[in-house]
Amino acid sequence: MNFIFLSPNFPKTYHHFTAALKRNGVTTLGIGDEPYDHLSQECKDSLVEYYKVNSLENYDEVYRACAFFAFKYGKIDWMESNNEYWLLRDAQLRTDFNVTTGLRNHNIDGIKYKSRMKEFYAKAGVKTARYHLVSTYEEGMAFIAEVGYPVIVKPDNGVGAAATYKLKNDDDVRAFYNDLPHVQYIMEEFINGTIVSYDGICDSNRDIIFETSHYFPDPVMDIVNDGLDLWYYSRKQIPEDLKDAGRRTIKAFDSNSRFFHCEFFVLNEDKEGLGKKGDIFGLEVNMRPPGGYSPDMMNYANDINVYQIWANMVCYDQGYFDPEQRPYCCVYASQRRGGSYKNGHHEIYANYGHNILMYEEMPAVLAGAMGDFAYMARFETEEQAIAFAHYVMEK
Repeated sequence: MNFIFLSPNFPKTYHHFTAALKRNGVTTLGIGDEPYDHLSQECKDSLVEYYKVNSLENYDEVYRACAFFAFKYGKIDWMESNNEYWLLRDAQLRTDFNVTTGLRNHNIDGIKYKSRMKEFYAKAGVKTARYHLVSTYEEGMAFIAEVGYPVIVKPDNGVGAAATYKLKNDDDVRAFYNDLPHVQYIMEEFINGTIVSYDGICDSNRDIIFETSHYFPDPVMDIVNDGLDLWYYSRKQIPEDLKDAGRRTIKAFDSNSRFFHCEFFVLNEDKEGLGKKGDIFGLEVNMRPPGGYSPDMMNYANDINVYQIWANMVCYDQGYFDPEQRPYCCVYASQRRGGSYKNGHHEIYANYGHNILMYEEMPAVLAGAMGDFAYMARFETEEQAIAFAHYVMEK
């Protein structure tokens, strides 16, 4: 099997994907814009060959790299980046090289455009917030008259919470329309809810191989826009209603043979015309691993290797692991550069060093959403994990 992996060096743990494929006997071929000598030794060792391009943004360069690999090694069986930013690029390459093991141009819209996701959620029987594709000021105000303030505006095709804003009043709306972005935006009614994710890996029939869930106490939009500290943790037990909604969602979307990260709202209060407290609403789907080092959190919480499970899915359509094993709750807690925190790095390690499994200074491209300094630790209970996060972020 010939597998082209785009950007195997970023995030820095992604070499684990190609290493797991290589252990399964796959010919692993990497394309990236980092000079070969700058790659980590682990990344180099995980690849049969690496092709450097000047920019991954340049489609012609990436296309020529794929053509070179196809000429040298034969038909390309898989192409993947496992990165939301490159999903459209992945689909175009699969279309051009007739790679049928992933999403191509004809079925990529449902997982890239937030407005199209609504259709698939409806197919799954999962409710979503009411929305309006931004057009004129008058039509926007008519939508707001229906759902009330505040409303959320964000790119219809966007990554994470980037360029996402809450409009609280008429002045905010006028300011938004006076400087209307040049890309298509979507406007949604505001949901007072807590974000929970349903994450995992599914096989070629969209049956679940591995599943887990993460709980996000604070809205990611506020974290990005207000520079707040991010913290979230894995659930030791996935609530049954979330598991049901998640599984139906994966069955409805074009999600076969993929990692997935599905985000849901759990309503914090009743809202007329929307639903009751505790109801689950679909937010968006991302057919790739959750961001940052979340795959490593899955490993720590479950004592497994999700990179190998994913590679086993690619090669054998099975995971080959114990799905019932979930001994820990893993938590991510961050600090921001220059913040006046009560507990410094040495104090955190003095009190929790035996629980901490990873500490990283986050790359600038991720720091806006995930903080500058990240601690990942695991505990036997969720209460202990929450206490750790509060300790790290205390000011």
